Amino acid sequence: MMGVCLGLFVLAWGVVRFFSVGAAIGLCLVAMVIPPAAAVFANKRDPDDDWWNDPRWEDPKWDDPGHDRDRPDHEPRDRP
Repeated sequence: MMGVCLGLFVLAWGVVRFFSVGAAIGLCLVAMVIPPAAAVFANKRDPDDDWWNDPRWEDPKWDDPGHDRDRPDHEPRDRP
């Protein structure tokens, strides 16, 4: 998408402006919308993604040394 964006800018001011400045400005406006749209589409959440429902966030012992962060609902293993 970035290649298309850059291509539109180069095409607009390298070629199209000789024929129509309005069309060149229109191409630049279209090119200006592409990067934010690409960021929005690229950062869209996957329907199966449940990062906001991570049980570790509610774990009061999260920062305790030796606490198993991958199993928050279990007590830490005793070390010999």
